[in-house]
Amino acid sequence: MSNTPMAASPLTRAVLEIDEYASGLGWDQPARLFALVDTARLRAQEPGLAAQLGLGDEQESSGLTPIEQDEIETGKALDEFLGTIAWPDAVVGCALTVERLMLPPSAEAQVPQGLSGAKLTKWVADHPDRQEVRMTVAVLRDGARESALRLREKDTPTEVLTGPDLIPGLAEALAATFED
Repeated sequence: MSNTPMAASPLTRAVLEIDEYASGLGWDQPARLFALVDTARLRAQEPGLAAQLGLGDEQESSGLTPIEQDEIETGKALDEFLGTIAWPDAVVGCALTVERLMLPPSAEAQVPQGLSGAKLTKWVADHPDRQEVRMTVAVLRDGARESALRLREKDTPTEVLTGPDLIPGLAEALAATFED
């Protein structure tokens, strides 16, 4: 959490920690899913795991600890994969980091009529104004949300945009993993 502002909320700190971790892995990575657990509860109930994760006896007790889950199957649509997830009660939230191509709003008017699926993907990939982005989105069971957005061309910790409503569709899909 070296670049994470301490004044930020625990959820924002967790999102930035995951973004920093993903940044250290480089670009062109698969999507990664994380369970978010209450750090104090983890230390109390699973001291061995907390020590293994390097949590030790840190004073902060209101934090969230991201725990990376098994790799997401390649070839399976992300929305289909998320529809198969159920979290145990100890998990207070979840986060996902994923890379995508993004176009500026001005390019929306240029999309040829009738493009969808693979053809639309190719059109976006070939567009001269496309941007490669890494999105990290986290949600808590109580409805709180946070996101981080990093452009490949501005790949520094000081250029990461954060906010609760940056990627609403992905936040909704993650929130649905907590519904009964």
